[in-house]
Parts: sequence; C-alpha cells; structure tokens
Amino acid sequence: MSLSVARRISVGAETGDETGTHFRVWAPQRKSVVVVFENESTPAPLEAEPGGYFSGFAQHAAAGTSYKLQLDGGEAYPDPASRFQPQGPHGWSQVIDAEKFAWTDAGWAGARLKGQVIYELHLGTFTREGTWAAAAAKLEYLRDTGITVIEVMPVADFPGRFGWGYDGVQPYAPAKIYGAPDDMRSFVNRAHSVGLAVILDVVYNHFGPDGNYVTKFSPFYVTDKYKTDWGQAINFDAEHSGPVREFFRENAAYWIREFHLDGLRLDATQDIHDESNPHILAEISEAARGAAGKQKAILLIGENEPQDTRLIRPIDEGGYGLDALWNDDYHHSATVALTGKADAYYTDYRGTPQEFLSAVKYGYLYQGQWYRWQKKRRGSSTLGLPRAAMVTFIQNHDQVANSARGQRIQEHGAAGTVKAMTALTLLAPGTPMLFQGQEFAASAPFLFFADHKPELAEKIREGRVEFLEQWRSLRLPEMRKCFEDPAAASTFERSKLDHAEVQKHAEMYALHCDLLRLRREDPVISRQGEDGIDGAVLSDSCLMVRFFSPNFRNDRLLVVNLGVELHLDPAPEPLLGPPANSEWVSLWSSEDPAYGGCGTAPLDGKTNWRIPGQAAVVLYPALVTSENG
Repeated sequence: MSLSVARRISVGAETGDETGTHFRVWAPQRKSVVVVFENESTPAPLEAEPGGYFSGFAQHAAAGTSYKLQLDGGEAYPDPASRFQPQGPHGWSQVIDAEKFAWTDAGWAGARLKGQVIYELHLGTFTREGTWAAAAAKLEYLRDTGITVIEVMPVADFPGRFGWGYDGVQPYAPAKIYGAPDDMRSFVNRAHSVGLAVILDVVYNHFGPDGNYVTKFSPFYVTDKYKTDWGQAINFDAEHSGPVREFFRENAAYWIREFHLDGLRLDATQDIHDESNPHILAEISEAARGAAGKQKAILLIGENEPQDTRLIRPIDEGGYGLDALWNDDYHHSATVALTGKADAYYTDYRGTPQEFLSAVKYGYLYQGQWYRWQKKRRGSSTLGLPRAAMVTFIQNHDQVANSARGQRIQEHGAAGTVKAMTALTLLAPGTPMLFQGQEFAASAPFLFFADHKPELAEKIREGRVEFLEQWRSLRLPEMRKCFEDPAAASTFERSKLDHAEVQKHAEMYALHCDLLRLRREDPVISRQGEDGIDGAVLSDSCLMVRFFSPNFRNDRLLVVNLGVELHLDPAPEPLLGPPANSEWVSLWSSEDPAYGGCGTAPLDGKTNWRIPGQAAVVLYPALVTSENG
C-alpha cells in the first residue's frame, strides 16, 4: 500500500489525488499502526519506516474522510497532526484537501514590522457569533480604525465549548467551534483583500490537559527535564527530540503556507526549553520564513517574561531571528500610573515620567537590574535593536483578565489620564497593540474562561484563585465572590463585545482613529524615531518626547501630563525650544471637544509653559507671524 508521495509536511494526512490520501505518523515504540475509518471502510495498515515513522497510502480515503489511528491492534486515537477535528479533539480526524481553496491574494506582499499597528482578538468573543465568518464582517471596520495587523489568539483545537485557546491539544487543527479550516482561509483571504495582515498566536511550550493523545503515540513528545507553569514541557533537546522538533517546526511553516498567514506570535517562549544548538526558536523562525518564500514578508513576535532580547537578534549573530517582543515593562508602568496600585508583579514599577521616557527611548525598563518581585536580575539590553521591535500596550488578554473582575483600563483610571496614556502608546516609536474593544472603551469585561469536564474545571477554579492571591487585596475572603467561575458559560458570554458601543462611545473611538491616522500620516511621527528621539521629565507627573526631523526644522513635540496642570516657569529645558523663527502650535490634543474635552489653550506663551492636567498634546513648529515673547 505504501506509495511515494511528495508531502508538504512530514506527518498527518495529505491528499494525493482525487480519491486517495497518504498517512504518516511518528510512533517509535509501537509495533503497528492502522488507519481505521468512521464509515467502516477497509482499514489501511501503515508500513514501518526507519526512525519510528509509519506511513502508507489509502486509495479510498478522499478529502472529507473521517479516520483514527489504531495502535498495536488496540484503541484508535485522533491523528496528532490532524488538520481538522469536526467533533473536537476526542473525535474523529478528518482528511482535508488544503489545495482546493481558491485564494485571491497572489499580489499580497505580507507585512514588515515598521509602521504596523496590532489588534489582538479572541475569535469567540470578538463578535456575538464567535466565528471566522462573523469576524470577517468586521475587517473593514478594523482597517478604517487604523489597524494593520490582526493577532488572533490561539485556535489550535481544544476541548469544550469555549476557552482562551492556550490549552490546545491539536496543533494543526483549527478549532471546530470557530468554523472549518476553509472558513479560516476565507478570513485571511478577505483580510488581505482589504489590506490587513493576520498573525496567529501559537503555543509551543506545552500541551493542554484534556484531549492530548500525542503521548499515546510516543512518550518522547514531552519531558520531565524541565517544568512549566502548565505541566510537562515539550521535548526539544532530550532523547528522541528530533521528530518533536520537526513536528513543531513544520507546524509553524504549515500555518504560513496553507493558511497564508502573515506571521506568528509565540506564546510564553521562556517555557520553550532547549539547550541544543541551534535553538528550536531559531529553527522555527527559519522554517516560517522559508514557507513564506522570498516574495512575502512575515512577522514573528515573541512573548518572553524574562525579557531576553536574544530572541530578536539575527540568527547569524547568535539570536533566534524573531522580529519583536511584547514589552510587559511598559504595560506594568502604565498600569501603576493609571491605577495607583503597585502590588504583585507591579511591585517594581512606579509609573513615573522617567519610566515612560526610558521605555520610549529604550524599550524594556529592566535590562539586567535587580528585580525585587522575582528576587533576581531581569531583562537584557535592547541597544542596537530597532525601536519597532518593542510591542507596547496598555491592555492585552492576560492583563485585563488579571484584574480579577476582567475590567478594562478605563474603569481603573481617570478618563483624562487614560486618553493621555493612549496617546503616548499609539504615537511612541514602538509597535503599538490594542486589545479587542479597547478602541471604543468596551464595557464588556474580558474574563478567564475554560470549558472543561467537572474534575478538571474544579482544579482550574482553584488554580485561578491561587494565581490571583499574589495581589494582597485579592486574598481577602470577601473578594472570592468577585471571581467569576471560569467554567460557567455566563463568564464566556459576558466577555463578548458589543460593537454598538462604537457609536455609544464615539468620542473614545474617534480619539483612537485620529491618533492612528496621525501615527500613519504625520511625516515625522510616522518614521518611528528614525531621525532620532529624545525627551525630558518636566515634573513628577509630566514628560515630553521630541521626535527629531532632518535638519531639526520640522520636529514634533509630544507632551504628556498625567497629573494636575503644570505651570513651568522658568522652563530651563532645551528640548522645549522651537526651531529657529518658529513657535510651537498644537497639532493634536486629547482635550479636543471631539473626544469629550474642553479645549486646549496654547502651551507656550508670555507666561511661559502652561501644560494642561491629565492630557496629552502634540505640537509642531509654525513660522512666527507675530511677536510671542
């Protein structure tokens, strides 16, 4: 039955012609593997290959055929590299013909890092329907808002009716609760047609606790050599790790090649453990870019809690070749500034102007200093890296949910300071990221939810309570009643966005749209500090950032005041001085009436500098037409 087939990926079911499919699986400790079919067609034994693989061609297994893999004549399990699980991860795998989809994005060139604005969304809660098709109907809205890259939270199949996706167990199978694989392809194809890139959040650090059958095929998929926060680590460097590395390396390429994705966001890379050389992350980077081809640019973004910038340094310089990293330091400092609370993992931040100025100029705040919260040094140097390599945000899925009630930042901070911090985030030279609904001050919380069988659901409830207890106030007994049950359908439903609030909260939405337009169209700010950037602390609550221009004739000044109105007199700060024969004029202000503000008087005048409180203002140099002294 074995047949020579030109495979795209080393494992899984791949259609070879209109009526047949080639199967291949790694099961090094098994004596036999047989493909069995839901329609009771004749089983198809696979032939053993060197290296622990089994493969073969089933002439009668066309696209759409449901199958499992029977091991040693005993129980049959879903394919570890299944391309689709129509009944979820415990059910039958389905043969998928990846070549039949009619793509129309041949002219799409992908996405490079510079100039991007990222929008993180969760498919199940971004729309009421929670499907690829429903999300596709919002693509023009996202484009018109000013978004350029959609970052979709994990969709690798997981059990239950809802979940965040980080407990996935089928890395190659888009979750059936959001639609079929071609629905995902349609979403990406449509996004490209309106000018939007799409990247996918992938989890290569662990398997979920329910529906994970890979160890039935080989115990070597995981290792006890390392520990993660979620259980056994993936085996990337121990005995028999070669096929495991291949499995995940090809998974990265698979999403790029077969779904035309524009990149990946790699979850919790600190728990992708590998002491070998080259590191698996470098191999994943090369594989993903190879799948994209020379004509298409892709984005590879990492989450790395220890802030190891080796991930975004070139491979030929000893790095791993990613493009960008999430900047948690920026978020933590912003949260302290907006809420006044510096507890738990916010302990080592004060939310001061100096922190924001340093973040704007250098990205990470901790680049090797002692970090009290973890009782060790944190971070590594960003020197020599592009400023765009830092992804900055004041909301993301984790941080909103970690407020215990799932509250958005506007519920914690004063309206003026939230608008001012939004301006700094969206105009600074890092790559900004918004979390779904942030652009219109969504009132829906984003809570932690996971639909699991009862015994596992109880463990998740307990684990969630234990996690939140790092905040002193959340240890109080009376706070327990504030924690939503992760397993309750109502927790999931409450997290769904109400897009009617775009009109209801039109002022906040307009602020985001205008800031992103300014970021995109302003000839100086759009360069993301390529001509230089500097700044100064003006008070214990106020800072300014100067974006330099060629010959310094057309600079921009961003003034951000998170406190009360500041009268700066005298003003012995050279960066406040306008270019020769010019005066500073307001280009944009968070206090514009369009955003619910009460207007902005000139900042620099005969009484020296008067900077409005809880506001951000962008200034540009205009030629002096009258005496201003």
